[in-house]
Amino acid sequence: MVVKNYYDRVFCYLDIPRPEKRFESASGLEILFSRVSIRKATGINMSGRRSSSGSSSSSSESIAKMKNQETDERGGWGGKLDFMLTCIGYAVGLGNIWRFPYLCYKSGGGAFFIPYTLFLLICGLPLFFLEVSYGQFSSLSPIAIWKVVPMFKGVGIGMLVCSGIVCIYYNVIIAWTLYYLFSSFRAVLPWSHCGNSWNDEYCIDESHNGTGDGNLTVGNLTSNLSVPASEQFWERHVLQLSSGIEEPGNMRWELMGCLALAWLCVFFCLFKGVKVLGKVMHFAAPFPYLVLLVLLVRGCTLPGAIDGIRFYIVPRWEKLADYQVWGDAALQIFYSVGMAWGGIITMASYNKFNNNVYRDAMLVPLINCSTSLFAGFVIFAILGFMAHEGGKSVDEIVKQGPGLVFVAYPQAIAMLPVSPLWAVLFFLMFFTIGLDSQFGMFETILSGICDEFPHVFRKRKTLICGVACVVEFFIGITCITQGGIYVLQIMDWYCASFSLMLISLFECLALAWVYGTDNLFRDIEMMIGFKPNFLWQYMWKFITPFVIFSIWVFSMVTLGAVTYGDYVYPDWAIAVGWMLATVSMVPIPFMAIYQIYYASGTLMERVSHLLKSDPSWGPSQPEDRRRYLALLGLSELETISTGDPDSNCQKRPATPPPPRGNGVYDETTVAFLPNHQ
Repeated sequence: MVVKNYYDRVFCYLDIPRPEKRFESASGLEILFSRVSIRKATGINMSGRRSSSGSSSSSSESIAKMKNQETDERGGWGGKLDFMLTCIGYAVGLGNIWRFPYLCYKSGGGAFFIPYTLFLLICGLPLFFLEVSYGQFSSLSPIAIWKVVPMFKGVGIGMLVCSGIVCIYYNVIIAWTLYYLFSSFRAVLPWSHCGNSWNDEYCIDESHNGTGDGNLTVGNLTSNLSVPASEQFWERHVLQLSSGIEEPGNMRWELMGCLALAWLCVFFCLFKGVKVLGKVMHFAAPFPYLVLLVLLVRGCTLPGAIDGIRFYIVPRWEKLADYQVWGDAALQIFYSVGMAWGGIITMASYNKFNNNVYRDAMLVPLINCSTSLFAGFVIFAILGFMAHEGGKSVDEIVKQGPGLVFVAYPQAIAMLPVSPLWAVLFFLMFFTIGLDSQFGMFETILSGICDEFPHVFRKRKTLICGVACVVEFFIGITCITQGGIYVLQIMDWYCASFSLMLISLFECLALAWVYGTDNLFRDIEMMIGFKPNFLWQYMWKFITPFVIFSIWVFSMVTLGAVTYGDYVYPDWAIAVGWMLATVSMVPIPFMAIYQIYYASGTLMERVSHLLKSDPSWGPSQPEDRRRYLALLGLSELETISTGDPDSNCQKRPATPPPPRGNGVYDETTVAFLPNHQ
């Protein structure tokens, strides 16, 4: 922008490069132009007179009003607890119930807590702190936030792809949970006996049979001699399981109804934005803890419960010498805390700028991991009772995944007095936990789309929410046929495996090395008023990236071909799984190449430009942005530069531009952007 004074009049010239040049459109950079007076910068109004303080204040107020209007359109949390409760609900997912207790038992009991805690400190906490910090600072979701380093915009797209795929099958699991919940409203639980139409001669009713058969298995494996009633209910009634993925079979209409209900719950909690979600989480976040506490108290009063808890926590120190234990601990931290999905960034982006992000970043991961430990006591207390009643040891019945939640645990509940009550509580708790995480992932998708194209979609968020729910519902139908669980297993096995590690690795390297830890510390200090400990810099630059890379290598080495029980998948299904694994990583190199191609200048100039923060990067609120620019040594009205500082600010002929339609040089268009250095 060139400001000249001709005949006591002030004129501004703005050079906006052509669309093909490297200066993105308003939808990409959200460059905010407004017809305002430039009295604030010059002290001279357009008629050549000095402006009064009142007129300058009026101009500033009009700008602030315009910026606040955009922020109001995006929305924000309605209360201080909304963010904390939503993050806890998002991070505490199904894996805390059906994966962590099994991993803890398998990996040395109490000894597993050592590598688990270590990886929480050197990987979980640093990544969570990183994501929540720059999410809150910019008030942007995972795609638009990469104005910080435009070259890595594909990282944000990869986050949305991961969340989108997981949302598909996550709601299918919630649909199964709803089916069990509705089936629990009976005087006699249908999986507690063998007198149903789906049971065959191999069914065994263990809920009323205290003598166990050593050959009996529980979970997804087929028994040689007999099958528990709960397993037949799961496979022969709920799933009506086909022989393999090659045989999709018929549609399970009851499950389709439950899936539609699950998506309706998602829609009605998110279509109005996070203010409604925050209120919902005041119930949805603490409710599972209440149910877990009730189940723990009840479980500890049962015979055999202490044996189950002993299996869970008694350390087996020799397991620490097994690299698999350390790898499993690192993977579990990675999945449970919720990094690289985009949800943490999205939730933090709705915070107020001065929220104590440091406090929240320390509390949420600790609460999440404590929940995993707490849930393990609940699960193993009940499994200990189940082993006692069946005359088995705990290690004969403990399983993970669907085999635990939909077979072993329902079987244990069927042995309890007043079993329908406990079944309702358990599946209502499991439904709430699943829905909490689903809210976070789906809001990530909605916010990502609306923030990237705010002028098109932000005022149409209800429509976008409805369309996205319908699309994901129809894709999820593939998982509720008779062969649907084979499809779901492929999605769960591959789509969120090693791709998450690579996404988080690029994220950490881009922010710590390209944007710089000094800049991160400056931004965090601006939000909370003090600089974090210098150790965080070493974590972000060296330790955490090394740990992430090590986890990625471990997952690549240990990730075998997908299986479901004894079923062996065909080669084409495994190939589809690997395609799902890579689809979220493709945007990273693709977007980098795309942006380099459409940038201007030599190759090195293009790369150098894309590795610098976009001019519009920074806080969203006007008052916070003024403080941010002051820290950079800039003012609100700055030169717009897109490469060569002289290329867009050329000398003009000594002829004033034509007046506006009213014949008065009263206003012009200005941009509130930092200067290009």
